[in-house]
Amino acid sequence: MRLIRLGAEPSAVGADVRAALTTWGVGNEIVGGVALLGVQPPDCPRALDAVVVLPRGVLVIVGVDLPDPAVRLEAPLAGQWKIDGWPLVSPDGTPNPATEAVEAATAVAHRIQAMRAEPLPVSTVVAVGPFVKQVVQPTVDLNRGVRVLHPKPTSLISAARELATSSLPCGVEHAARLLAVLSPTGTPPKVPELLAEGFSDAVTPDLASASTMLIPKITDARPKARKRLPTTFSQWSVWAAGAALVVILVVFVLVMSLRDGDDTASATASSAPPPQPTTVVVDGTSFTPVTARKDNDCAGQAYGDVKAWLIANECRDVQRAQYETAINGKKVTVVVSALDVVDGPSAQAFHGVIMAPGSGGINGLDGKPLERAAFTSSIKGTRVYIAQAVWSGGAGDPTLDAVAKQALRLPAQ
Repeated sequence: MRLIRLGAEPSAVGADVRAALTTWGVGNEIVGGVALLGVQPPDCPRALDAVVVLPRGVLVIVGVDLPDPAVRLEAPLAGQWKIDGWPLVSPDGTPNPATEAVEAATAVAHRIQAMRAEPLPVSTVVAVGPFVKQVVQPTVDLNRGVRVLHPKPTSLISAARELATSSLPCGVEHAARLLAVLSPTGTPPKVPELLAEGFSDAVTPDLASASTMLIPKITDARPKARKRLPTTFSQWSVWAAGAALVVILVVFVLVMSLRDGDDTASATASSAPPPQPTTVVVDGTSFTPVTARKDNDCAGQAYGDVKAWLIANECRDVQRAQYETAINGKKVTVVVSALDVVDGPSAQAFHGVIMAPGSGGINGLDGKPLERAAFTSSIKGTRVYIAQAVWSGGAGDPTLDAVAKQALRLPAQ
C-alpha cells in the first residue's frame, strides 16, 4: 500500500486510519493499492480520511468521532446508533453518522462514473473511534458494501479483501487516470510503482475524461461531535476497567507504528516538490489544466450571433475550463465551455446557431475570442458543449480539428 498524504485528517480517528494503512507497508504483499489521505474529490461534500484505490476496488474511508470509547456499538445505516445500549444523539438531527459517510461514498462513485472511468466497485468504510471493541451491523447493510469498524490494521485488511472483488484487475494506466479523477492535483505514482502495488500491466479501456478543477481547500473542521444520553456511574464502571486496558494496548501499538510512518512521511514531504496539475490523457493526447470559471451571465461571455441568441433566450450559466497540450512540441491552448439552457429544444436551437458558419462563439477566459479556432460542439440534455483549440499565442487552423474533438470529452468544470 502506497500512501499519498494530500491534507490533514478531517477526524481524530483519521490518525488511526493512517496508522493502520502505514503498517501494511509498501508493495502488494498484503493488499497493494494506493491510499489518498485527507483528500476531497471534486463534487464530494466533505473531506475524506482516505480513498483507497485497490487493484480490484475502491474504498472510501470516512472517520466518525464518537463521544466516548465503547464496548459495543450498534450501527445500522437506517436507524438509531447505540453505544452500549444508549442512543447516540446527533445535535443536527442526522439519524446517524453513517448518513454523511454513505453520501460521500456515493459522490465518489458518481464522480468515477461521470468521468467514464472503467467501473470498479466503490465501497464505504466508516471508521469509528476512539475505541470500539465490537460493532454490530445488520446483514442487509453488510451486503450493501458498507463496513463500520474501529480501524485496526487487521479489521481494515479484512474489509479490503471482502469489498474489493472486481472480476477484472485494474491496469496501471487506468489506475493512474483513476487517481487523477479522484485528486486532480499532484502527480500519480509512476508505472513501476503501480506495478509494485499489484496493478496489472494489461491494456485497459481508455479513460474518456477527467476533471481538472483544483481540489477544494481542505478545512480543519472536524465532524460534529455526537452526544449520547448520560450513563450512570455503575454502568460506566462495569466495563471501564477492561476497556481502559485494551485502549492502552491499542494506543501503544498505534504510537509505535505512527512514529515509524511519520518519520518516513516527513522525510518524503520535506524533499518532495510542490504538487503540480495532473496531466489528463484522452485518446493518447495529454491535457494539462490551466484555469476554470463559472459565470451566470452567458451573453457576456459570447460574441456575434451567439451573443444575440443568448440575450434573447434564457441561459442559466456557462462553465469554462482552459487546458494546454502540445502537437509536435508546439503548445496548443484549448477552451472547453458548457452552457446550460432551459430545455432540450432550446439546446437544439442554440446548437444550430453555434454550428452555423460566421455566427460567433464563446470567448476564452481572457474575455477575447479565440481567433480562427478549431471548433466542435455537442449536446447533452439541456447543456451545449463547445471545444475550441488554437496555437498558444496565435490563431488556429484545420490541423487542430482532431485536438478540438478530443477536448470535447473533457469537462468544463
